[in-house]
Amino acid sequence: MVQEKTVASPVAAPIIGSNEDGRPRQLIDMTIDSLAEVGFVGTTLAEIAGRAGVSAGLVAHYFGDKSGLLEAAFRSLSSRLRDNLIVRLLEADGPRARLQAVIDANLALEEFDQRTSAAWLAFWGQVLHAPPLGRIQHVYQRRMLSNLRHALRQLVPAEETAKLAAMIAAMIDGVWLRGALSGWTETDSETARALLTSFVDNHLNTRPSAPTSNIGTRHLVSPVNPATGEILARIPVTTPAAVDSAVALAKTAQRDWAARAPVERGRVLRRAADILRARNDALAELETRNTGKPIQETIAVDVLSGADCLEYYAGVAATIAGQHLDLGAGAFGYTRREPLGVVAGIGAWNYPLQIACWKAAPALACGNAMIFKPAEQTPLTAIELEKIFLEAGLPEGLFQVVQGYGETGRALTSHRDVAKISLTGSVETGKAVMTDAARRLKAVTLELGGKSPLIVFEDAALDNAVSGAMLANFYSSGQVCSNGTRVFVHRSILKPFLDRLVARTAALRIGDPLDPDTQIGPLVSEVQMESVLAHIARARHAGVRLVAGGQRRTEGALAKGYYVEPTIFEAADDRPAIVRDEVFGPVMTVLAFDDEHEVIARANATEFGLAAAVFTSDLARAHRVIAQLQAGTCWINQYNITPVEMPFGGTKASGLGRENGLAAIEHYTQLKSVYVALADIDCPY
Repeated sequence: MVQEKTVASPVAAPIIGSNEDGRPRQLIDMTIDSLAEVGFVGTTLAEIAGRAGVSAGLVAHYFGDKSGLLEAAFRSLSSRLRDNLIVRLLEADGPRARLQAVIDANLALEEFDQRTSAAWLAFWGQVLHAPPLGRIQHVYQRRMLSNLRHALRQLVPAEETAKLAAMIAAMIDGVWLRGALSGWTETDSETARALLTSFVDNHLNTRPSAPTSNIGTRHLVSPVNPATGEILARIPVTTPAAVDSAVALAKTAQRDWAARAPVERGRVLRRAADILRARNDALAELETRNTGKPIQETIAVDVLSGADCLEYYAGVAATIAGQHLDLGAGAFGYTRREPLGVVAGIGAWNYPLQIACWKAAPALACGNAMIFKPAEQTPLTAIELEKIFLEAGLPEGLFQVVQGYGETGRALTSHRDVAKISLTGSVETGKAVMTDAARRLKAVTLELGGKSPLIVFEDAALDNAVSGAMLANFYSSGQVCSNGTRVFVHRSILKPFLDRLVARTAALRIGDPLDPDTQIGPLVSEVQMESVLAHIARARHAGVRLVAGGQRRTEGALAKGYYVEPTIFEAADDRPAIVRDEVFGPVMTVLAFDDEHEVIARANATEFGLAAAVFTSDLARAHRVIAQLQAGTCWINQYNITPVEMPFGGTKASGLGRENGLAAIEHYTQLKSVYVALADIDCPY
């Protein structure tokens, strides 16, 4: 997608769902019914009022006049299409699938029913005469083109992208319009989608191959600078044959590595940690260019935390051992912790270098070889880490980086010679990895999503609590899996908490992530930005009170980047989707609570269980509440501090196993039990 996209600007949208009877939503549905039955001219406030059994004055109370009502109805149709598209895009694996998602969403069966299509036709007939309707249609058209261009950039040469996107968009609109005008006698949803799919496939398969140096296709990973939209590199995707070769090399190297004294393995990790620290500034700048995270974060955390992890497991390596078991005079037993062999790590895009270190360090300390696939959005620092390991003396083949999309990940998860998978990613990806691993009974560690609670009691140090909430939502532009996005605040201090939170949020500096003064950078990609903006738009449509932020920032130098303002909602209850769904952006929701038992129940009422925090001056209460929260990583009067010495991970849908600490050793070794007889066998046969 391109920068001009303005999907999430529903400033004039009605507050749907803000009333207990849901009346605005009902009136919009009846407006769509009216448009389908009596047309644009016949749809009036009186007509809608008659259908709803209310006064025309009540309809005017919600929407002002006919123009406001029709604008709200048109926006509702457009928003439904946008939301369906976002769901498909999030599920799409690779650029061709994202291209197909645009086609399938716009030509979906629900867009072909008589009621919906009649309403769309009524609106399209008026867009030239009604500027508010024209603006909505303009956003719809730009959104489609933007999504198409984003997918095509990785499938065709750059000079073809805009032209082909316009052609596909025209075909989507044209085939739908032709079908609607014919009353769906000439085409249907399935036929229309098949026609567009065939056209796209034929075009992609028959166009001349671009020169290798210019190929911007499925065979390349093309990371983008989120602050500028510029492509940073073009990296070949690792082929299945190359994955096989990498695994074979890793198998050979791992046997010798496992036979080395653990203290030797530790020395290599320690040298790698020293090199990381020595190159902190350069690596931090590379990480910032690729992720969009402010340099003040990457220079202080991302590289150095990776070095800390390598150093920690360098010291742990020589201590990895089993147990001695006294079994009486006739025998004793012992256990051995042995490496698994070749293991695979699949990283996420929010902390690329840190995650690579979190996975590689314990794996290598235990005597394994690791093949690591970074996220396709952020592949650059993993390449540098591989070089650093070699420079530190790690034998070739023990840490290898492969590049690509979901297909590359599946080549690892399904490979017969890969013994374990460690994934950091979404819940859906975790399920797919676990399914693949189950076919060969591979071990898995899954660090997945979260919707974590942060609880502020009435006796909390208020400024500390506000600081914790901001760290738990706006650090790394909110792209942290453990974020405390549900901020429960005791009702007695809700107003002063919000006052201080809003004031401090307004002072945050949004800008060039390479500027040391910048506190909020862009989101990692346009896809992620659009997903976050869609969550914000849905919350506003649902009537959740927007306290601060909520917009994309496009002024000046920000115009080409994927910037979203730090956003605060105040929700009256836990029902809105913004309270339940993981957003993965700078969006927090504040909720009032009245007593301890209530907030514990509400905090646990989620499919996730990654993290939680309690802010209070009563340490007895702090420990009591923490003990009842269903989360794997918890803080008292702090948030998102993750020292490598402490295990990190979640419960429920947030994952399996643990990263870091001594607990990670259990996930990168297998236990062997040995019984040693000291006496003759007493055999009854």
